[in-house]
Amino acid sequence: MKDIKLFIKNIKKYFRYAVRSAKAELKSEVSDSYLNWLWWVIEPLCFMLIYVFVFGTVFKASEQYFATFVFLGLTAWEFFNRMLNGSVKLIISNRDLVTKVYIPKYILLLSKSFTYLFKLFISFGIVFILMVFTKVPITLNILYMFPILIVLYIVSFGIGMLLMHFGVFLDDLANLVHIFLRMLLYLSGVFYDITTRLGGDLAYYLVRLNPIAFIMNQLRKTVIYAGNPSFEGLAFWLVMGLIILFLGIHVIHKNENSYAKVI
Repeated sequence: MKDIKLFIKNIKKYFRYAVRSAKAELKSEVSDSYLNWLWWVIEPLCFMLIYVFVFGTVFKASEQYFATFVFLGLTAWEFFNRMLNGSVKLIISNRDLVTKVYIPKYILLLSKSFTYLFKLFISFGIVFILMVFTKVPITLNILYMFPILIVLYIVSFGIGMLLMHFGVFLDDLANLVHIFLRMLLYLSGVFYDITTRLGGDLAYYLVRLNPIAFIMNQLRKTVIYAGNPSFEGLAFWLVMGLIILFLGIHVIHKNENSYAKVI
């Protein structure tokens, strides 16, 4: 409980700093670009068109509303991928800040997460436009996306904190995470429906034991196909995410003073 109270206290204390830092990073990303913020729209759209062509035309994908299906999967995947890849070297890349002033290290990840959330919501805006364009029925079940995204955030933040900690001590962790996520990309059903393409026990375990595959499946089920989510599955990953989050908080607090010495 002591770790949780300190975590909440620090989040309140440094929340404005995290927001300002995220805004500064977003501005710096497009400061030298002629298209400015339009890149945040163009980039995901281009990737979606490429994957739709490759998997929809070349490999003859049969999923209904395939363009929206792919883009929704990519939107969830990109947030998860950015959170994990971006967390590994986060403390080391902020060496000057970490060694000169005190700041709870998870505030660095909180700030990063705000930039990723901003891009996530831009992508969801494109999803809704795409749904209208491709005549996907829009129902009230779309509101289930909010609790699903909360679970996605908690799981991603918790795993990110652990990776941020171990990334200080393990030089090769960034490469290992990059390889693992590349493999996970093709096992998570970003470009296909795991439940219909694979079926059986393999599909069951790939969806149930892989948080990003489960979350993508639930987003598509509720947003595109107007179904109800698996409340049992969401509860399971919410609990798992909170356990991972609490573990990450404890590890960061325990090693708070050692990071500056190591880097």
